[in-house]
Amino acid sequence: MQGLEVRGLSKRFGGLVVSEDIDFDLPPGARKALIGPNGAGKSTFANLVTGILAPTGGSIRFDGQDIAALDEAERVKHGIAKTFQITTLFSGLTVRENLRLPVLERLGQGGRLFRRADSDPKIEAEVEALLAQFDLLALADRPVVDLAYGQQRLVEMALTLALKPRVLILDEPAAGVPSSETHLIIEAIERLPEDLAVLVIEHDMDLVFRVARSIVVLVQGRILTEGMPEEIARNAQVRELYLGGAHG
Repeated sequence: MQGLEVRGLSKRFGGLVVSEDIDFDLPPGARKALIGPNGAGKSTFANLVTGILAPTGGSIRFDGQDIAALDEAERVKHGIAKTFQITTLFSGLTVRENLRLPVLERLGQGGRLFRRADSDPKIEAEVEALLAQFDLLALADRPVVDLAYGQQRLVEMALTLALKPRVLILDEPAAGVPSSETHLIIEAIERLPEDLAVLVIEHDMDLVFRVARSIVVLVQGRILTEGMPEEIARNAQVRELYLGGAHG
């Protein structure tokens, strides 16, 4: 099973403790959500796991290997990828062109200069499969800048999946997405490969309760509790701190 195993993870900025003694498991196929009030340390935790930040203490292991010394790019190559709260796409390129870039990069062909980018049928077949998986075929040849924001978030998810991760961290995938388009994000998450470990960091509780099989509640850099969605919805302390009695 293994997957991602975090033990005693801590992060301090001087005297400020932002993560403290976090134990966390994300096995293959998991669908886990990380929730908590603003300033709880959710994005800090994701940045520690992906190598954007270095921990002050604790360990991070992936499939039994200590990955603490690996930087962000090396962790991506090992199979840990993360989307961001703000879309980071090439807005002047088409959807198809955006998706082709990470495929080429993953295959070590990102720097080729003297061949047409669309000349490899295997690469094009992979791009086509991503377009189909995220229901983007009708938009494939439109510039990203012309897409609705919810559609841009789908492109970003597809772009990240093109890296072939085994752990996918979705950092507020519904941030900025109109409520009328949130269903696009939910449906895309539901279509992700079954063996992919997915961690969703999100404030949209409707999305969380739709896609998560377990939920971790983070408060002031520490894990308050973890449980199945129905358990979290019934937890009086969670309702008081975060959910405001909106669920259950």
